[in-house]
Amino acid sequence: MKLSDGFDARRLRPRGPGSWRWRFAAALSALFAGFGILLAMAGTATLLGRPPALGPLNESTGAAIVLLVVGLLFLWLGVIAWRVCRRRSRRRSDLSLSPQLMKKRD
Repeated sequence: MKLSDGFDARRLRPRGPGSWRWRFAAALSALFAGFGILLAMAGTATLLGRPPALGPLNESTGAAIVLLVVGLLFLWLGVIAWRVCRRRSRRRSDLSLSPQLMKKRD
């Protein structure tokens, strides 16, 4: 098939609006994941015998376990939300491709 020199495939589909909402949501979910890491580290430090300076928040073993579980939950939810936002921001609304056909790095 012969392509002419003036052919530009990007002109066939108009660009949609920017995906700043998905970028903002991805940044917010990355902050949740970072907060989860910090909480999990604080709970682990208390369980290992070196309580951080959180005051009466984690003086007991039960509170340290709660901090660890809540931190891991925040981390898990933040990573899942970040991956969803990243996929949605990269997906174009013009083409209906299945998620399995997207590249593996997404």
